[in-house]
Amino acid sequence: MIIRHSTSQDIDRIMEIYSLARQFMAEHGNPNQWGPTNWPPKSLILNDIRDGNSYVCLNDEGKIIGTFFFIHGDEIEPTYRNITEGAWLDSSPYGVVHRLAGDGSEKGIGEFCINWAFEQCHHLRIDTHGDNIVMQNLVKKLDFVHCGTIYVEEDDYPRLAFEKTKMI
Repeated sequence: MIIRHSTSQDIDRIMEIYSLARQFMAEHGNPNQWGPTNWPPKSLILNDIRDGNSYVCLNDEGKIIGTFFFIHGDEIEPTYRNITEGAWLDSSPYGVVHRLAGDGSEKGIGEFCINWAFEQCHHLRIDTHGDNIVMQNLVKKLDFVHCGTIYVEEDDYPRLAFEKTKMI
């Protein structure tokens, strides 16, 4: 597998993968994270592509099998400024992965994408819906620490916040 920046020519495949992910989440006990709002909207993904923060994961044949948002820097995620029921481990600049989705065609897509993002900055934060057991298990497998709860603007569901850093 390889990771590359998304391009506008990838948008139909990216949106197809998000549709598959919404269906997968609903079938696995997580219908509320992206389902009710048909998240993420195409306009957001096009903005991510324009800003250079959208990535795709390709299999060995060059087919797009996964997608995610990644950015790193200092205080880059406004919703992470307020964390309840805990605290972040490290206040240094960090990376964020959002909207991670795979098409289900191969095992390990999510793990590959998260590991790639971590190697870019060595300090990563991720949040997920309380019903997203698949993502919670993945980040725990990858040695992320549950740090507390954050809230997003898209809905009223709290998100479990996780962090992994080489600094500690």
